Amino acid sequence: MKKRALISVSDKSGVVEFAKELEELGYEILSTGGTKRILKENGVEVIGVEDVTGFPEILEGRVKTLHPNIHGGLLAKRDDENHQLQLEEQGIQGIDLVCVNLYPFQQTIVKPNVSVEEAIENIDIGGPTMLRAAAKNHQYVTVVVDALDYEEVLAQLKASGEVLGEKRRKLAAKVFRHTAAYDAYIADYMTKISGEENPERFTVTYELKQSLRYGENPHQKAEFYRQPLGSEFSVATARQLHGKELSYNNINDANAALQIIKEFTEPTAVAVKHMNPCGVGVGESIEEAFSKAYEADSTSIFGGIVALNRVVDEETAKKLHKIFLEIVIAPAFTEEALEILTSKKNIRLLTVPFETEAAIERKLSTVEGGLLVQDDDTYSLEDADLRVATKREPTEEEWAALKLGWKVVKHVKSNAIVVTDDKMTLGVGAGQMNRVGAAKIAFEQAGEKAKGSAMASDAFFPMDDTVEAAAKAGITAIIQPGGSIRDEDSIKKADEHGITMVFTGIRHFKH
Repeated sequence: MKKRALISVSDKSGVVEFAKELEELGYEILSTGGTKRILKENGVEVIGVEDVTGFPEILEGRVKTLHPNIHGGLLAKRDDENHQLQLEEQGIQGIDLVCVNLYPFQQTIVKPNVSVEEAIENIDIGGPTMLRAAAKNHQYVTVVVDALDYEEVLAQLKASGEVLGEKRRKLAAKVFRHTAAYDAYIADYMTKISGEENPERFTVTYELKQSLRYGENPHQKAEFYRQPLGSEFSVATARQLHGKELSYNNINDANAALQIIKEFTEPTAVAVKHMNPCGVGVGESIEEAFSKAYEADSTSIFGGIVALNRVVDEETAKKLHKIFLEIVIAPAFTEEALEILTSKKNIRLLTVPFETEAAIERKLSTVEGGLLVQDDDTYSLEDADLRVATKREPTEEEWAALKLGWKVVKHVKSNAIVVTDDKMTLGVGAGQMNRVGAAKIAFEQAGEKAKGSAMASDAFFPMDDTVEAAAKAGITAIIQPGGSIRDEDSIKKADEHGITMVFTGIRHFKH
């Protein structure tokens, strides 16, 4: 008796050639619907599934393969006499190879204005059922869900007449990953349209983008996975124009740079080191913005990541070229800029679509044995209820500096203090165990430039010591959330030194 292969695919890539090769190897081909038609049109002899089941497709194709004549052939153990006897009694023939991929649910739900009805019609039922049945019985059945596996499956069939057991198990594992991901898309979509905010189970799926050489350190194994329906404004979807492949730390730092620069609409340059900004500059041109970012901390930028929100031109590229940078990210590079920057072999040049609005995503953080999930921190100054808490109002220049500082401090590891003027960061105090310690680092870095500048704090002052330290450094304007039971102490201290202080009513912890 001939071996049988059941082929029913949504993605038709390479399927005709695959079916012809199987036919030459002596397989009977079973198929349904569009796959059956295409195979026949291309000269493959096909047995319709309805001829095997003795039952026509019904309910607009919703039911066609859900039948014992199909699933008995998939699930029967070939070396179990009782199973084989039952197949014989029912006139069921075994199916030895299944090649199935699923309705394009993921591609459907991203279409503009897609209706719920259309999305639901693209939830595959028979396909996952056949795949899971064949994968469960992979000891006897070869199951193929990915066209990339056609070549190796055919090679093994030609070499030995069967697919080796180890390969069948790997193919089965791929099937279960595939169907789990498919169900995760559906679960996420149905959860959203039903308005459920705190589902009892949280299911996510990611696709491998890159196997990394190592993680944070050389002894750590690492991979980079991309969220299939995630933001396009992302290092995960960035186009690399030049340089070595990205490392684990590169990816983290590049992501941090993008998160900061999306706060700005004016020409802006952001320099990042170890996931904290070491310099942020704004200007009338992107060249001026980068000059400000470089001036902010010309030491720490060495070996850093730079993101720019305008096309990199020749003059900006000349300045970028003078220092060692790991990555430059921008919307685009002029031909002249590329010629200059690509003269360095290892610098990584990335482009992302800055014109695309960054998607709001949930943030995932692993802990031992669990996962923390929270909304992205998209709160901006436009959302804030700003209140001048002191006697003195900020000047126009101080307002510009305060707003710049607030945009940056949101992305600095807590406890965080950022000192700025109206064009650039002057000092950044990050990741300290107390707020005064963070402030002292920022003031020391700013030096004399702190005089007449603004200070931003990611959280409130529990006492007035940070304001006192700011006054000694020459700070004239402060922006902070407010909300401490001792706010009045800080307000009094600010008034005592003639400092204007603005409360935002919102904190930006970043641990």
